Amino acid sequence: MNKSAVSRLLGFFVAPFTQLHACRRLLFRTVLTDVRSRFSGSILGLFWLVLHPLLFLGAYALVYLLIFKVRFQLFDSNEYVVLIFCGLIPFLGIAEALGTGVGAVTSNRTLIKNTLFPIAMIPVKTVLAGQTVQLAGTMLLLVALLLVGRLSLWIFWVPVIWMLQLLFMCGLVWILSSLAVFFRDLQYMIATLILLLMMVSPIAYTPDMLPEGIRPLLWYNPLSHMIICYQDVLMLHRFPGAQFWVFAAISLFCFYFGHFFFSRLQKLFADNI
Repeated sequence: MNKSAVSRLLGFFVAPFTQLHACRRLLFRTVLTDVRSRFSGSILGLFWLVLHPLLFLGAYALVYLLIFKVRFQLFDSNEYVVLIFCGLIPFLGIAEALGTGVGAVTSNRTLIKNTLFPIAMIPVKTVLAGQTVQLAGTMLLLVALLLVGRLSLWIFWVPVIWMLQLLFMCGLVWILSSLAVFFRDLQYMIATLILLLMMVSPIAYTPDMLPEGIRPLLWYNPLSHMIICYQDVLMLHRFPGAQFWVFAAISLFCFYFGHFFFSRLQKLFADNI
């Protein structure tokens, strides 16, 4: 491999992070603006960041503990609720990114034509603004882990998994937001997709609770790997093993492919929105 090929390959891997670093201050300001505008005029304001995950957690606990009467051998009822929380919080972060990110390009026509704002950063801005829900939920989760006596040093793995989650979301939203420019129905399909993912993702259960014939199906759901990673380090106090490496590979592939895909289509955006 000659030097020019090596430099092109190196540039491919470095370019997304270089762009993110160069736009970090601009991203920070626009993310703050997005968060403030999202809750402006609301009676409860930022309290929705706390109330949103709590409402979902209450619904899950009601269904699985009182209706389905699920019992987990390793945990009591309180610890089981926290186990649900471990999977629910990152899922809400994904759902927020998908729900708002798919229309990131089509709903920001003025920014598309603004040469001062890099187009590729618009989906990233949307993903980061949506992380406020997960951030608030994670603070609640830490308190819950402390109350049930499950807080441990394994919590230091959470930033690593969260970073992989951000790479995965950025790549996925780059792909979806660019496709939505040409296929507007995609914005309406995402809401259904989120509901389906919520049902098939192991939020309220672990792979050990499933029949052996169904367990392999979890490998085809990228969110399963992510959720299991969070549950393992937070509640089971162990390294996720293969699940972590699979999720890392999926995240990196999605991030780089998403950036490549978006950069190839962005020249067509101005004529189609």
